[in-house]
Amino acid sequence: MAVFTHVDQQSLAPFWAQYPLEPVTDLKGIQAGVQNTNYLVSTQDMKYILTLYEDTQTGVDPKDLPFFLGLLEHLSGQGLACPSPIHQTNGSLLSQLSGRPAALVSFLNGRGTVTPKPLHCRNAGAALAQMHLAGAEFSMQRENTQGLQNWRHLFQACQTNADEVTPGLASLIDSELARLEAHWPNDLPRGIIHADLFPDNVFFENGEVSGLIDFYFACNDALAYDLAIMLNAWCFEADVNFNITKARALLAGYQSVRPMSSAEIEALPILAAGASMRFLMSRLYDWLNQPEDALLVPKNPVEYLRRLRFHRHVKSAADYGLES
Repeated sequence: MAVFTHVDQQSLAPFWAQYPLEPVTDLKGIQAGVQNTNYLVSTQDMKYILTLYEDTQTGVDPKDLPFFLGLLEHLSGQGLACPSPIHQTNGSLLSQLSGRPAALVSFLNGRGTVTPKPLHCRNAGAALAQMHLAGAEFSMQRENTQGLQNWRHLFQACQTNADEVTPGLASLIDSELARLEAHWPNDLPRGIIHADLFPDNVFFENGEVSGLIDFYFACNDALAYDLAIMLNAWCFEADVNFNITKARALLAGYQSVRPMSSAEIEALPILAAGASMRFLMSRLYDWLNQPEDALLVPKNPVEYLRRLRFHRHVKSAADYGLES
């Protein structure tokens, strides 16, 4: 369930009147997603996505909304296939609806994939590189609040109960955090990263990328770290075995648009381990701190523990199918 706030055409009317658009003909809640409320809004000729930003612990900080909406406008203006924010008559990108900050963006055709094939991986890798290039001139800045500095804080909040998930987890996380903190690269090329480009956030039509969505973790960080997140999200099978064919396709697609530096290639194993740690820690925290009245079941952190164990034994980027 992801429709947290109910909106009908009557309550939508004052909000919709702020836009120079045709009358609404249909309004449907979208069940996908875990943070915000989304609706598909149709007029006679067009479709739009309406998002209400929910006031939840894991939701979007309202002060970050100008960054996210400004980024989408910039990227779409650079020709990247992503949602484009719709301006109100007064020029604003953000308003209020049902007591929530709300925005309207363009609709993208296509859908995400649950089981990506190597062709999906290659095309998604190329799309990530296109996003990195398109974001190069974006002037706004946002810190990565889910970066290395946050993982230790999450661990301290989970350390006492971590072994309830699996024996020895606390000790493994503690030692791996120390390794990451000691060896994390801080001099790699940086820019705007998506930071959450999972398969459900890439739309495809006939195997080709038709759009990238869900930019609400976007921030400034190492570009290669974004690629490491995708290695974790796209290149492990349901049984959490690593698929080097998919990894080779993903990396080749990325490099066909933006070749990686030798420093980025060398850093890929530590970045991939860090990316698995990032999602292990956020999922572990959610798993151990689930409210009794929660509407959503948290994701099992063990999947990312198994990814982390794989990356700890990787010797070089060649193990991902990429030669330095």
